[in-house]
Parts: sequence; C-alpha cells; structure tokens
Amino acid sequence: MIDWTKIDKASRILLEAELRPAQGERFQPTGFADLGAAQFTRPDGKDMLLVESAQSVANRLEKTCLDGDGPDLAAELKGLPYVAATLSGADEAIRTSSLVEAHRIGSPYFLHNKTFKDRLAKEMKYNPKHPLDWKTIYATLFRYDPNSLLHGVFLSLLDGGRVRAPRAVTGFIEAENVRKAISGGVKNSPVDPKGELQAAEAEGGEKGVYSNVPYSRVEFTAEKVRAYFNIDLALIRGYGLPAEAYRLLVGLALLKVRRFLESHLRLRTACDFQLAGDVRATAPTGFAVPPEAVLLADLQNEISGCKALFAEPPVTELTTVVKVVKPAKGKKGEEESAAREEAQ
Repeated sequence: MIDWTKIDKASRILLEAELRPAQGERFQPTGFADLGAAQFTRPDGKDMLLVESAQSVANRLEKTCLDGDGPDLAAELKGLPYVAATLSGADEAIRTSSLVEAHRIGSPYFLHNKTFKDRLAKEMKYNPKHPLDWKTIYATLFRYDPNSLLHGVFLSLLDGGRVRAPRAVTGFIEAENVRKAISGGVKNSPVDPKGELQAAEAEGGEKGVYSNVPYSRVEFTAEKVRAYFNIDLALIRGYGLPAEAYRLLVGLALLKVRRFLESHLRLRTACDFQLAGDVRATAPTGFAVPPEAVLLADLQNEISGCKALFAEPPVTELTTVVKVVKPAKGKKGEEESAAREEAQ
C-alpha cells in the first residue's frame, strides 16, 4: 500500500523513469506546427529534446483509466464519478463524457445543458458578483468528476469564467545529448510514376499526388530518455477536501503514472519505448511507488470510502441537443467564411 507517512509533509511527489527505444536507437519526437521538433540547449551545453509534451502526457494519463478509448470508465474503477452526455440532433446520437472531453466537466456539451449548468452553479454557491467559495467549488467538482481536479478544468461557460483549477499531476518526456538521424524514402506509384493522372471527380489541388513522391525524415538518437512526473500534493491539500478524498486523488494519480509507464509506450509511428528499470521518486526521500495491483486495490477501497462525497448515481447522464452546422454555399457563403477567418 501507499506509505502515507513518507508524503504527509511533502509538498509534491517527483517521479522519473528511464526509457529506451524498443528496437534500435532512433525515435521520432513530438512535433509542433511551424516549429518541428522542440530542441533546446541546457546551460551546460548539452543538446536536449522534448519527446512528449505535458499536454500530450496529460491525455495519455487520462486514457489509462478508460474502457478502451472511452467515453466510459474502466470496469475496475466503477463508482468513480464522471459526467456523460448523449448528443441528440445530429444524424445519429453520439455519447461523450468528461473523461474524454478536452475541457472535461467544463465542456460545452455539459454546460450548454441548462439544467446541469444551473445545478452545478447552485451546488457551488456560484455568484459571478460575489467572492467565490472555493472549498464548496472544489467539493462540487470532486462530487461530479474527481478527474477534473487532477487534470485541470476551466468552467469558462459559467458567467464570468472565474472557476478554474490547474493540473495537479503533470508529466513530460525529455531526451538528453541528442543527435539527428536523417533518412528518407519515396512513396512509389506503379501506375503513375510521373504524376500525369488525376481522378476525374477529384477536387482541385490534387495534382501530382498519385506520382512517386520522395521525402526526407528526421529522427533522433539520445544518450538518455527520461519521463518526469509531478504530483502537486500542496495543491490537492489546498482543495480542502476530507482526508479520504485527498487519498483518492493521490492514489488515482499514482495509478495513472504506473499504468502509463507499464503500458505499450508506442507514442507515434516511429516512437516506441519501453521502461528501463522502475519508476523512482526523487522527492520525497524514501518514497516508493507501489505496484499497479496494490495501487488499484487501494483506490477501489478509497472509492468505496468516498461514496458519500460522490454524486448519486456516480455517472451523471445528460442529454444535450446539438445541431449540425453545414457550410454555406455560393458566393455569400464564401464571403461569410472569409469574414470569419479575418475576424479570427
């Protein structure tokens, strides 16, 4: 079980784990539009590389507790609250949840449901013209979706947009002493190597896509690759929740980290890692992350112990009416589209 005595007075848990490519030496890092790979130089002159961003790791941590790709929770965590919505009005009903939505419980699919929005505001004692009762706000967020407190939430659609909570668990992956591995290839077209053909019903702009297309590829090698995680205990304590809720949030964060590191770490097509050794705590001294089976058993006990703090039933099911907005046709539609782009 978790040794709570090791972290009772700690402000945070800092974890790191060595990774290595599953095969060979090369790997493909995350890339950013107009930037490419995120390279930087340490003050000591070593070339570094961001392999996986905090945003991407947050998404991957959330996925560790889903039933497949979601939107529902894995069966072994039954009883942990979240909000789900059936979107009616499209060609067919779509179901989503606060476990997969980018804004979590702050998603428009939940807060544009007036009944739920009013209920949430009432239980939070939220008044945009009065000081906020943060303890009640955090208790309400915990009641409907504890994951929102772990991964951050911004209720921008509540009047005034004043309710937000930062991430309590953060992770990223960096590579040290990196070198570029440049290669390339070609997409072969046995039918049209010169790119002279085009499908009769193809839209404009497709010229040459059927031909042989050579390309370059930039991958990296590294002396070391490490995954880092920060669980902000001071922030979680600051929510003012009961002790059992605090233990649940910390235990859930540790389970997510453990599951992520022990999962199939193929982050991209050419970025496949495996854990080298075990995850270790650099702070507080002497703390050790228990095995997944132990963390899961502890968490299941905490879910039972927090039942009185959760919504009943724990899965809040909503129906939100949506409409399909189709692009306007003709010159007027093109002018409206251009105007929207200019305004952005």
